[in-house]
Amino acid sequence: MKLWTLCVCALVPACAYCEMFTSLLDVRQAIGAERKLIGHLRTYIHAEWDRLQDIRRFYAKVSSVHNELNGGPSDGVANPLLAFTLIKRLHADWLNVVYSDRASDNAQALRWSLEQEEDNLPKGEDVRGAARGLMRLQDVYALHVASLAAGRFRRASGGRLVDVYTPAAVAPLSADDCLLLGKVAYDQGDYYHSVPWLRESVELFRRSGGRRSPENGGTLEDALDHLAFSHFQTGNISRALSLSQELLHHDPTNGRVSQNVAKYEKLLAARAPVSPGRPASKYLRTRDAYERLCQTPGPQPTRADDGRLFCDYFTNGSPALRLLPARREVLSLRPRVVLYHDFVTERESESIKNLARTGLRRSVVAAGEKQATADYRISKRACEPRQYVADHSSAWLKDSAHATVGKLDRRIATVTGLDVTHPFGEHLQVVNYGIGGHYEPHFDHATSPSSPVFRLNTGNRVATFMIYLSSVEAGGSTAFIYGNFSVPVVKNSAIFWWNLHRNGGGDDDTLHAGCPVLVGDKWVANKWIHEYGQEFRRGCGLNREE
Repeated sequence: MKLWTLCVCALVPACAYCEMFTSLLDVRQAIGAERKLIGHLRTYIHAEWDRLQDIRRFYAKVSSVHNELNGGPSDGVANPLLAFTLIKRLHADWLNVVYSDRASDNAQALRWSLEQEEDNLPKGEDVRGAARGLMRLQDVYALHVASLAAGRFRRASGGRLVDVYTPAAVAPLSADDCLLLGKVAYDQGDYYHSVPWLRESVELFRRSGGRRSPENGGTLEDALDHLAFSHFQTGNISRALSLSQELLHHDPTNGRVSQNVAKYEKLLAARAPVSPGRPASKYLRTRDAYERLCQTPGPQPTRADDGRLFCDYFTNGSPALRLLPARREVLSLRPRVVLYHDFVTERESESIKNLARTGLRRSVVAAGEKQATADYRISKRACEPRQYVADHSSAWLKDSAHATVGKLDRRIATVTGLDVTHPFGEHLQVVNYGIGGHYEPHFDHATSPSSPVFRLNTGNRVATFMIYLSSVEAGGSTAFIYGNFSVPVVKNSAIFWWNLHRNGGGDDDTLHAGCPVLVGDKWVANKWIHEYGQEFRRGCGLNREE
């Protein structure tokens, strides 16, 4: 099974095409693959140790003979036995040692072990996806690149660096790691990100004094080359020139770099240096608010003093909740967003995650007539095993998949008072976020008549019920952009909000986003409820503007 292959489901019952991407579930599975490789490497080291010990014994034996010859009282070559062993060694023993296949056999065994794990190893797109995830965290949480390279999560504030999160174990990046991050941005023409990461790579290579590690493929020359051109692309000709001159010092026969140096010298007087800007985004209008909400965990100060917000034990007039009412917290009135504490049990959340684990695929989003793979939705969803069905854009956990799913559906119906049975409610969607996994600002309800949301023929999505199935150590909040508040990840809690006004129009205040997961493994279950079936449960208001 290819653990890293994440299929994207189109508007057909099966996956129409597939591509690669990284998720935290894959990372956990990759840990197992690397543990196997560590065992194979240990075997290789032991085999090589034995081989080298044999070579040391041969060296010691031959050296001992020559020491006796040099220090002996008589001419040793007169000894026919010594002469025979000398001739035999030079004819056969030395050749057996020098041309031994043991080294290549040991290496081949290690290569074979690696090939056996090939299907479980990340591909190039996984690496690039992880790199983009780190750069997303860098942006949204304003993280300091040099600190990230040192394994620390820090941002500049008030002229000093402050900790955003303190990891239990520090995982510093190597010069080669930073080089790869810079190259991913460089290949996309994203010099805003390539410059700081390549600059950090160059600094780390310089500090190493040119020492090479066998596991790393990058070099100082490679980092200098990419950084120089990145600076050139941003208009910083003087920096591009100095870096190219340094590169030429290491590689004086490089004709291309020599030509660049001459070109930069001519351009230097004509251009003023500029700072690279962040890559363009169609979410520029809300990006600042989104990032501010992600950086500020919990409710915003402007909402803390709102006396209209409250907590209570909620029964919704249902006998099912009379003995054990829901613990409701009203987070916002516009849009109306409610948090239900301890909505699911620990056992239920684990059951849902276990059901979904075998069929997670890369997330897709509604895009007109088809579902488009989206970089702004980096997560994995349940897709295609027998207990799942493809429905429009992806796959969903049916209420018949397990008793727990049906129980959750009934509980959601009880607290909301809505009909959530299919097709009035979509099947439960399970999401596992990846490295830097996030949702850019979006609406859950359809904003286009051609949206696949309408394929159920049950109207638009009137409401959203989202369950946090896990906790995270940092990040991952749900930010309501125009509402100016964010909801931190609270394990086993659930968030409910109305997507549509009573008049059927979309509520623009529900624009929301999933903040990138800084540290942790975020799981979410979504239940989208449609208009049809709710006619006598949530009727139209007398006010046509309501």
